[in-house]
Amino acid sequence: MKRAVAIAIAACVLGAAGGAAVLAHKTAAIAPVPAAQPGFTEIKWPFLMDQWGLGRAFHCAAAACGADVEVYLRAKIGFCNCTTGVSDDAELERVGDVELLGEQFKAARDGHPIAVAWMKGRSRPYDVAGRATGATLALAFNDHCDVIVATAVVPDGPAARVEPAVLAFLNSDTVINWAKEALGL
Repeated sequence: MKRAVAIAIAACVLGAAGGAAVLAHKTAAIAPVPAAQPGFTEIKWPFLMDQWGLGRAFHCAAAACGADVEVYLRAKIGFCNCTTGVSDDAELERVGDVELLGEQFKAARDGHPIAVAWMKGRSRPYDVAGRATGATLALAFNDHCDVIVATAVVPDGPAARVEPAVLAFLNSDTVINWAKEALGL
């Protein structure tokens, strides 16, 4: 009887260990490679609360991003065009947060498509009164009817020069995990 119990316990232990090894192997095989993340650090949200609430703000020094840049992020639940998403510049301007920087702004040029994780959207440089020409970059990308908006600001010169670093940051685990939580995914 004792021998049968010992064999049963050994079989359970070996089975559990084997199952754990298979699960660990499969998980390691499909685990995503983390996106490159430049040296962004979180800073205090500098804007007053409005109907969309407070967002998150990040800073990246010139040494890591090519120029000093601040990125402001917010989720806007149910505010995106559910049919087409952020597919054109008019929708980007409607959902974007450039107005946080000033009421007088205009697009510096046409925008272009972007991808952040599974989401598609657009990016477009803006001129904001009192700031350097093209020093603001509006980005927005959506999941169905919900949108994440990002505004990148450099102190001088065109913000387009930091767009690759900003997109890498937006595709980082830091932002993607926050976006999933903010979007209720």
